[in-house]
Amino acid sequence: MASSLGFNFFFLPLVFAIFTRPTLAVFKPSSWKLAHATFYGDETASATMGGACGYGNLFTNGYGTDTVALSSTLFNNGYACGTCFQIKCVQSKACYANVPYTTVTATNLCPPNWSQDSNAGGWCNPPRVHFDMAKPAFMKIAWWKAGIVPVAYRRVPCAKKGGIRFSFQGNGYWLLVYVMNVGGGGDVYSMAVKGSKTGWITMSHNWGASYQAFSSLGGQGLSFRITSYTTRETLTLWNVIPSNWQVGLTYNTNFNFR
Repeated sequence: MASSLGFNFFFLPLVFAIFTRPTLAVFKPSSWKLAHATFYGDETASATMGGACGYGNLFTNGYGTDTVALSSTLFNNGYACGTCFQIKCVQSKACYANVPYTTVTATNLCPPNWSQDSNAGGWCNPPRVHFDMAKPAFMKIAWWKAGIVPVAYRRVPCAKKGGIRFSFQGNGYWLLVYVMNVGGGGDVYSMAVKGSKTGWITMSHNWGASYQAFSSLGGQGLSFRITSYTTRETLTLWNVIPSNWQVGLTYNTNFNFR
């Protein structure tokens, strides 16, 4: 199946993949905290496509319109990509009283705007904690003409359908991997890759949800070791990428965090 970005999705049979992880607790929601939320784009959410996390087409890759751009205080240099939040409008006439909250996934950065005061337009200036929501998500909790509303928020487990996905970019000597559809805490702290002819190679964080290895791995089946930023839980996904993998394709696995 080809996505609108030209990616093809491959589903690997369980017989070729081995999955290991320690038995750890399921990710638990955090306590509620206060912040503010705005929105960007229009009802189609077309302005949210791409984004600093590198998820590309959010519809094709399973994120839809329930997404949010985080202020840099929350974004944490991209380590917060994929995290999930419940957000509810509070203490405003613009709030919809019959909506307890909506759940969104972090897919983008709301950058600082130093030309404006932090309390008058520079909503994402550090150290503010701020959520710039896709307009369809904002419209679930508040009247959109309000522009900005006070909210309560908390981190929650990311309930994802299917397994972690890996989208490949790079060349013969450099592999850049975008990690998508991560469950549990939703975030990634570190990654390592192992070719069928190599040992484990530590990958460096590039930006957003991407990790890179400067190594020639073409023609080898690949395994990945992924550690969650929030829980430090580690998954080892053995032989989840076939030896004929190609740059420009996205590969699905059958395994995920909880």
